[in-house]
Amino acid sequence: MNARVTRASLRLRPDPRRVITKLFVPGEERPEHESRSAAVIRRVMVLDEVTVCATLDRTIGLFAGRHRDVSVTFADHFASVSHRFPEGVELSESRRLLIGAYFTHEYAIEGAALCNPSMVAHPDQSGLAPGHLRFVLSVRGIGEGHLSSIGFRTGVVGPDGVLTVDTPPNVITTGLHREAVYEKSLFLGKLAELGHDDEVSAVLNRWLPARFTDADLNLVLADLHPSLVARQEAHRTVELIRWIAACNYTSEFPDDTVISGRVLWPTGPSERQGMEDARFVRFTDDDGDQTYYATYTAYDGVDVAPQLLETKDFRTFHVTQTTGSAARNKGMALFPRKIGGRYAALSRGDGESTAVVTSDDIRTWNEPRPVEAPARDWDLVQVGNCGSPIETPEGWLVLTHGVGPMRVYSMGAILLDLDHPERVLATLPEPLLLPIAAERDGYVPNVVYSCGALLHDDTLVIPYGASDSTIGLATTSLRSLLAALTGESKPQHAVPHAGGLL
Repeated sequence: MNARVTRASLRLRPDPRRVITKLFVPGEERPEHESRSAAVIRRVMVLDEVTVCATLDRTIGLFAGRHRDVSVTFADHFASVSHRFPEGVELSESRRLLIGAYFTHEYAIEGAALCNPSMVAHPDQSGLAPGHLRFVLSVRGIGEGHLSSIGFRTGVVGPDGVLTVDTPPNVITTGLHREAVYEKSLFLGKLAELGHDDEVSAVLNRWLPARFTDADLNLVLADLHPSLVARQEAHRTVELIRWIAACNYTSEFPDDTVISGRVLWPTGPSERQGMEDARFVRFTDDDGDQTYYATYTAYDGVDVAPQLLETKDFRTFHVTQTTGSAARNKGMALFPRKIGGRYAALSRGDGESTAVVTSDDIRTWNEPRPVEAPARDWDLVQVGNCGSPIETPEGWLVLTHGVGPMRVYSMGAILLDLDHPERVLATLPEPLLLPIAAERDGYVPNVVYSCGALLHDDTLVIPYGASDSTIGLATTSLRSLLAALTGESKPQHAVPHAGGLL
């Protein structure tokens, strides 16, 4: 037998009206081009003040309703090019803001596609009727140049899997960059991984505390012995240290924004070409404390790497890299609690099969243990997870994906042992979800793909990207899915508490 999946009529589509502001440097749209900043500034400087004020007023009027505070953005972007002016030059406030406007452009974060969602229980469950659960849905927005960012929607799942999604606000906001607190073990691990376990890294190990700030790091680097600084390799290591620091940061949103009005925009150099496929999970620690984590793919234009998001409230996000022999490729998904006293995750480090990896600190991952490899006609290209495992009395339920002929993506399911998740207890013999005719055409054809489902009572809600263009929502009964996996007509145990662990 196979589980019955019901597609909801509700479908989320990319909205080109969801725009952010970005710094625009004329001439540097492509790296090989030279900046034309000086020429643009010269042209603005010859405008008379009346024209400056009229042009600024017109520009603010056109864009004020599309952004949180467009004048603040103009002022910030003027500051980005203020070095072009000789010291002591006096400019009116209007001229400064207008120059900033010429160095600003809009970017439609969902201009090309909307896909690859994950779903978790919302941190605020107040004011709901019995039998209802509020959720946060993370989405991958793709815009011009195939740049991916992480956005959000919110909604409610009610009795019998009835789904509603809130209308997001018209104005969306990117987070404010905040100083991070770094982990020394991560820095040393990344340096060793990248072949820079040298005297400079030994200095860091000797003098930096276990957790440190930019100020601490600057003091240690400034005090490097002159003989070390003179070596070419030391310069490369210092440059790499600065790169690691830039990749680990905190992004914070204003208090008066709502979750669906926030977007995590690529900030660190490791993700400058995109933040892809966030797999969110509500993690419960041994003391009962709950934290939302997400593993996502950072893409710098050449290399991909799994990175980690951490938040309590979806307002402040801590972004860190991961390291270790198993922290490679795409598709890492955390388990929602520790197993045997260690963090655990599913990974696809070899690019084609699923393994279980563990960690003491949630950032360092080694020694993958194989779980599932391509074996069936619909997954012979590769297999992987479709989000974090869901705990049931029968075992860890893992939604999976497989790639078959003509690069068709299908979704399946496996069941893993609760104490030894490298042990596969059952595998769904046929795909759970295949792209139907209406879902085959899009940005990437013939794909159904999820980054995480949500369990509510007996209903498993599966958000999925359809051909990397839109997001669909499907539901299935947990009981029937477990029965299909185990071959039993009825599960032997009670269904987990409403809301589940994902």
